[in-house]
Amino acid sequence: MGSLRFVLGDQLSHGLSSLADWRAGETVLMVEVTEEASYVPHHPQKIAFLFSAMRHFAEELRGRGMTVDYVELHAPGNTGSFTGELGRAVARHGPDAVVVTEPGEWRVLDMIEGWSAAFGLPVEIRADDRFFCTRFAFARWAADRKSLRMEYFYRAMRESTGLLMEAGEPVGQKWNFDTDNRRPLPGDQPVPVRLRFEPDATTRTVIEMVRRRFGNNFGDLEPFGWAVTRAQACAALDHFITDCLPVFGDYQDAMKTGEGFLFHGVISPYLNAGLLTAEEVCRRAEDAYRAGLAPLNAVEGFIRQILGWREFIRGVYWLKMPDYETTNALNATRPLPAFYWTGDTEMNCLRQAIGDTRRHAYAHHIQRLMVTGNFALLAGIRPAEIEEWYLAVYADAYDWVELPNVHGMVMFADGGLMSSKPYAAGGNYINRMSDYCGDCAYDVNKKSGEGACPFNFMYWAFLIDNAETLSRNHRLLNAYRTLERFGPKRRAAIQAEAHAFLDGLPAAY
Repeated sequence: MGSLRFVLGDQLSHGLSSLADWRAGETVLMVEVTEEASYVPHHPQKIAFLFSAMRHFAEELRGRGMTVDYVELHAPGNTGSFTGELGRAVARHGPDAVVVTEPGEWRVLDMIEGWSAAFGLPVEIRADDRFFCTRFAFARWAADRKSLRMEYFYRAMRESTGLLMEAGEPVGQKWNFDTDNRRPLPGDQPVPVRLRFEPDATTRTVIEMVRRRFGNNFGDLEPFGWAVTRAQACAALDHFITDCLPVFGDYQDAMKTGEGFLFHGVISPYLNAGLLTAEEVCRRAEDAYRAGLAPLNAVEGFIRQILGWREFIRGVYWLKMPDYETTNALNATRPLPAFYWTGDTEMNCLRQAIGDTRRHAYAHHIQRLMVTGNFALLAGIRPAEIEEWYLAVYADAYDWVELPNVHGMVMFADGGLMSSKPYAAGGNYINRMSDYCGDCAYDVNKKSGEGACPFNFMYWAFLIDNAETLSRNHRLLNAYRTLERFGPKRRAAIQAEAHAFLDGLPAAY
């Protein structure tokens, strides 16, 4: 019968390499399995989004004349694992071989590499060509580099793709317009109403199944408004390019109470599941700039997130796994506080960011990095615990993109492999970029003592606690010079205050 084409849940692309030469008579296998839905307690919206998008994709393939063997989660005999369901499908169809596009996660690749021996069949693992940079091209770029910096990789990718390039030079004579993208949001700045999608019958069926099976997981299942088809994802991209991208650059680091999306793309779940491709998204943004519909700082900043950071993060993941996740350069061992799962904290910035996450299975990059991430860094949370949280609660989170972002960029657990310094900050940064501090029980202007913003004394305690590792970091020299002027008694008081505050937080586990 030819090959059995196994399509995974984050490979919902019609141009997928494993489908490229599909022939009549061959079967496409797609499965919903408990193992993937529950290896961390995923947000219910994340599970519903993926299962609904998978079911819609299967119907699109059938509409193209393909035979699809689709196994739903509650199907009789469902083994709950990729390997188990492949074994059952091999028994049903008797294929000559199995063809699969390389997965995004190391643990799944490790599983796939055992299939040939397990089933006595050739298993062809094809490259995932939906990325600009292959794993092997990244490895060549990274060879002999002691540290990996996204900025240099990004420039190489701009040159190789021609995005925002003219006559071999970057448009605007600068590679990076990040300094133009840090404006706080004015109080009178209108925020667009975001395009959301009413669940159809298929999605409603999935939502009810998720409610029964995963309703106790962290996160609100409804209202559910994610795109679950290629056409809807394209409409979401159109909406972002037209209504949000022109202002995205100025306010991409801003945060506002009750506004979980602001001007952000909110397309990362679609990119990471395959409903959109990185190239089409970047080309659309570039076209908007060249047509005069969006300014350069907005378009460059957006393209940098995808062509630069997303591709870079994937490269680091495949270059350094599986040992990468075991590093802990700052010896962080504190357990994850319970408020990450409950949102029950008097720190309003954390309450808002976690609340947005609960409602939407989404928070934008500054909420993730400089609020929930900054707290985890300063508190010395055990990397594996905060990494599990990020993987569980966001609709766009997969191991390949979540792990390096949190392990390296948020927690500095790789010792600076991909970041020149920890992204640590006191309360002033959050106050400058948001309206959160005005409604907080703590005073962001107070550095210590009763009522002081915990970020303030936690920041200095973090530097004191990690002085042996960080004091020689050239980007932290000014901070450590300031710390020296505090004197031993004040430094000891700061440490005591921070440690007492953290010790008083209930742990999640």
